Amino acid sequence: MKSGAQSSQMNSYLKVGMHTAVLITILFVGAFSCSNTKKPTDIINNANSSNSDTIKMGKDAQFVVKVAGINLEEIKLGQLAQQKGTVQHVKDLGKMMEDEHTKAQSDLTILAAKESITIPITLDSNAQNDYKRLSDLSGSDFDKQYSDMMVNGHKGAIALFEAESANASDTAIKQMAVATLPTLHKHLDHAMMCQKECGRME
Repeated sequence: MKSGAQSSQMNSYLKVGMHTAVLITILFVGAFSCSNTKKPTDIINNANSSNSDTIKMGKDAQFVVKVAGINLEEIKLGQLAQQKGTVQHVKDLGKMMEDEHTKAQSDLTILAAKESITIPITLDSNAQNDYKRLSDLSGSDFDKQYSDMMVNGHKGAIALFEAESANASDTAIKQMAVATLPTLHKHLDHAMMCQKECGRME
């Protein structure tokens, strides 16, 4: 009789254990599904942090992700400048931004694939807000705001690339940062000339 009771008790434990395991599995799947509601940038960062190569590179991978975001925004704003710019130098600057950042993004995509880094393919929320704010403007207000954004944006990009050029631990990413700096300085020069021309319209 004692053996039968022990067997019955053991079966009860097994049933409880199985129910607990099922419950844990359901909770885990639910938590994973909720994580898919994160912002695209969060998903990108999570993908990078789970990659062994990216863990080793750390800040270098983060730099590549930031650069991809910069390229995407410059392309979209450049297209907008060609559509809404009221003077030729604004349209020309927009065309330069679209063409050269499109090429830069293509090259970056190849580098990111080699380095096993996931990069964004759509604008983040901040870039979307910049685009919306600029698209709501028209006439000389648009021209001035676009040229101002290009000057400020490229000053920030140059600082970012200079820091990466000095501190990168990954050789390929460091070489890309160094090689890109002259182009960014050229963009800044054109943006400043455009900004100056727009200032004369006041």
